Amino acid sequence: MSIQARRKRERAEREKLIVTAARELAESEGWDAVTTRRLAAEIEYSQPVLYSHFKGKDAIMATVAVQGFAELARELREARRAVAGGAGGAGDRESLAAVGRAYTAFARRRPALYDAMFTHAVELPFATPEAPAPLWEAFDELLAVVRPVAAEGEDPGLLTETYWAGLHGLATLMRSGRLPAQAHERRLELLTGHFTAGADRRDG
Repeated sequence: MSIQARRKRERAEREKLIVTAARELAESEGWDAVTTRRLAAEIEYSQPVLYSHFKGKDAIMATVAVQGFAELARELREARRAVAGGAGGAGDRESLAAVGRAYTAFARRRPALYDAMFTHAVELPFATPEAPAPLWEAFDELLAVVRPVAAEGEDPGLLTETYWAGLHGLATLMRSGRLPAQAHERRLELLTGHFTAGADRRDG
């Protein structure tokens, strides 16, 4: 291995170490605990070394957010395909419900990661051609189950944004204690039912 290739590999390994440490610290203590000083101590590198990889905490959070979107896209895809691959296949309602459950479960299971993706301000372009691919991949998984239930003349993209907003609202309000957790499944059923009402009538 050439010196240049080794240095490139070592740099990638350090970046991975920094991001992993940030994620673990955020999950255990919250994002307020994640500082460049604390991270430098956690990974046993100097702050100048850390700054040679990232401009600061915001840049680290942006990297974490992109990772989160990639993970969310994968989980939504697995949920959609698992239902579609079941006995007899899946209808529009079942596919939408499966993805909705997967989305809210992700938000509940990984709160700090979800906050980096959707709550904290990060320097990422959203809903533009310049957005990193994982952001579009996650959105496209939502679009894949919303498009079939869109009524004639409706914009599937806007409908997907509205469904996404509904899921985000349910997840966020439940996490903050504004909504009781015991009714979560029923709320998801109501959301799914209203979004698939038109499709159900067409199929009927």
